[in-house]
Amino acid sequence: MKVLHLEHPEDLILEGDLKVFDALYGTANISLKIDGAPSIVYGTNPENGKFFVGTKSVFNKVKNMVCYSVEDIFAKYNEETHKSVIEILTMCLLYLPKIDGIVQADFIGFGGSNVYRPNTLTYTFAEIISQKIIIAPHTFYKTDTTLLDAVASPLVTTFTNTDDVKYVQPTVDRVFHCKDVPNINTDRVTFLTAKEAKIAKKAINTLIREDIELDDSNLYDILQCNHLVNLYQIVRDIKKDLMDSFIVTDAPKCYNDGIEIVGEGFVMQTKYGTIKLVNREEFAYANFNNDKFRK
Repeated sequence: MKVLHLEHPEDLILEGDLKVFDALYGTANISLKIDGAPSIVYGTNPENGKFFVGTKSVFNKVKNMVCYSVEDIFAKYNEETHKSVIEILTMCLLYLPKIDGIVQADFIGFGGSNVYRPNTLTYTFAEIISQKIIIAPHTFYKTDTTLLDAVASPLVTTFTNTDDVKYVQPTVDRVFHCKDVPNINTDRVTFLTAKEAKIAKKAINTLIREDIELDDSNLYDILQCNHLVNLYQIVRDIKKDLMDSFIVTDAPKCYNDGIEIVGEGFVMQTKYGTIKLVNREEFAYANFNNDKFRK
């Protein structure tokens, strides 16, 4: 399965990638996606052995955004436009435990409350958080050379809370009674080219953004092949059944516009690649229409 970044399984099928079915029906490492912001990258830079913090911009090939000190943070970020980022990175630099590797985490908030809305979704904890910062680590990066050469993989390490840091790392158990992988006859399916698929995915996202149902008729207008529409809908159904089978523990309660949901979605790491499972009509619609993304 070609996966350069996380894709929805139903989008992968547009180009005829039937390994999607193997991924959905096979074994996997599954994690709950946390809707935090910004994304924090921290750890020890193998180039110099120094502990650093930053956003995903630490992987920028042109501009050095790696911060080793509070002075670095203020030097690399504008106080007028990035006041919040400066505050968050400063707290992370001061209070995150020094680790040998490199980790990416979603920032949820500062301690002192039990209700947080870092991005689109609202999280409620059972108790007031006493730690200074709350993060949800999810990705580990490995490199022996530079940050630009870092290779990402899902984080399997569970961190222990400290006096200063609250870690949110829910556990996802799969209770999916797998049948055999379906044998799909694609003789009558007209798959899309990479360029056509890119256009189709943009059109599908437009439907979601405008709260228009992804029914067969609307999808046919985009895909122009009834058999491809059927295949797309089959993958969506399998994905929904799979998501409904997950049992999530150690997660704060999650709300989307006041309605309790399991969360943003899930990430499945399989031997065929890594994919994301998201209820697009539920979460993606809210995310697309979040004021943060419309400014």
